[in-house]
Amino acid sequence: MASLLCPPLNLPPKKVNDGNAGALAMKTLSKGDYMLFRKNRGLKEQFAAIKVKASLEADVLDKTVEAVDDKDDYGVVSLHHVGILCENLERSLHFYQNILGLTINEARPHDKLPYRGAWLWVGSEMIHLMELPNPDPFTGRPEHGGRDRHTCIAIRDVSKLKDILDKAGIPYTLSRSGRPAIFTRDPDTNALEFTEVD
Repeated sequence: MASLLCPPLNLPPKKVNDGNAGALAMKTLSKGDYMLFRKNRGLKEQFAAIKVKASLEADVLDKTVEAVDDKDDYGVVSLHHVGILCENLERSLHFYQNILGLTINEARPHDKLPYRGAWLWVGSEMIHLMELPNPDPFTGRPEHGGRDRHTCIAIRDVSKLKDILDKAGIPYTLSRSGRPAIFTRDPDTNALEFTEVD
């Protein structure tokens, strides 16, 4: 999702060695990257720097962007929800509630939209299930969900989820990199990743 917020950078990061595994990597934007980042608004005097502090244990990147011009800072706070298409709302709710244990956010408007749907809590964010025609093919998708569009959910214990999926007879694949993560698909072949964090 971070790639949706800022364009990919073409320069390798300059490592700053502070003596630990969570070293700070700094990358100064090139003029081309800066122009993409600023949507070609003509601000040539300064370049933004992106500081990336990698947490190896949680496999999470903490990114902060130093604003070049505060008038253009629209205040990204977090990911609010992910929209997931489903063919049959009841079948999807069974999967997301009864298998994955997610709960419905009753405060969200279920009856104000021209299609059936449900909002499910995922920590402080949500999944919005929408009963709409799915333009994606159900066949020919990669077996491993990590090679497909997917939603990643942070969890505390991959082994417990693996047991739950085994008991329910739901197929999955483990992370190809060896990190504690599991990939599965919902009843509509939407790929889901569950990654273990502290």
